[in-house]
Amino acid sequence: MSNTRSTERPARTSNGIVMLLLGLAMMVGGPILVAQSPGTLLFVVAGITICVVGLLVLCGLYSLQPNEGTAILLFGEYRGTDRKTGLRWVLPWYSRKKISLRARNVTSDKLKVNDKRGNPVEIAANVVWRVQDSAQALFDVDDYQAFVNIQIDTGLRDIASHYAYDHGEHVEGADQELTLRADAEDVAARLRDELAKRVEAAGIAVDEARLAHLAYAPEIAGAMLRRQQAEAVLAARRLIVTGAVGMVETALADLNERGVVDLDEDRKAAMVSNLLVVLCADREAQPVVNTGTLYG
Repeated sequence: MSNTRSTERPARTSNGIVMLLLGLAMMVGGPILVAQSPGTLLFVVAGITICVVGLLVLCGLYSLQPNEGTAILLFGEYRGTDRKTGLRWVLPWYSRKKISLRARNVTSDKLKVNDKRGNPVEIAANVVWRVQDSAQALFDVDDYQAFVNIQIDTGLRDIASHYAYDHGEHVEGADQELTLRADAEDVAARLRDELAKRVEAAGIAVDEARLAHLAYAPEIAGAMLRRQQAEAVLAARRLIVTGAVGMVETALADLNERGVVDLDEDRKAAMVSNLLVVLCADREAQPVVNTGTLYG
């Protein structure tokens, strides 16, 4: 059998200032009536009764600051939530539970999880949340703050398993794959939506959720760093070679168009080889003086 879902509703309360003045008047008027009575039992009882009622009236006072609420209960039955700020009053036999409605900022602990490719990564999130429905937060879960913290951890683990840490080897379609490192905004949006669904049962609203920490686990961090460096070197080499081939092609076309020199296929091959070595080498080319002929 499922539990009944609670729903917040306004509570019927009164202005506390008026009730404070009334209670003080009764607390002062009771002893005055006893003191000025002719000594009859009726006046004494009336004065004491007025004083006790005034004390009870004062016991029903409570105050609320902005973005605070008080759940009103009568012998365990929920009677509504008061969100009106200032000094408020309710019948003294009503019990009250105050709850903060302010936004809260939580940074989760660093979790070691496996990403989509199975690589161990360390991940943590920063989440901004607030109580939206005070009745659900107080009565539908045992401890709504602990509930939110646990759901943040489980939601973060689930999100991390759906994304790779970073783009892997260059394959067709790999660049379109969302990753934890390169697509932080998309990951944050999905994390926020996932957490909003998980904490909805506790009357909690998630305003923002972002990754606060992301790194490879220490046992593979060194290897992954070397792989990233190698990928960067390969990408740079690929760009250099592409540019060098274009430059050689342009040079041969210009020489042929202007008729500067007539090169056969063997000479073109030698010239292409020499130009590629000069353009793609890590070091500056060393000039060689040819004292013979071009074919020597």
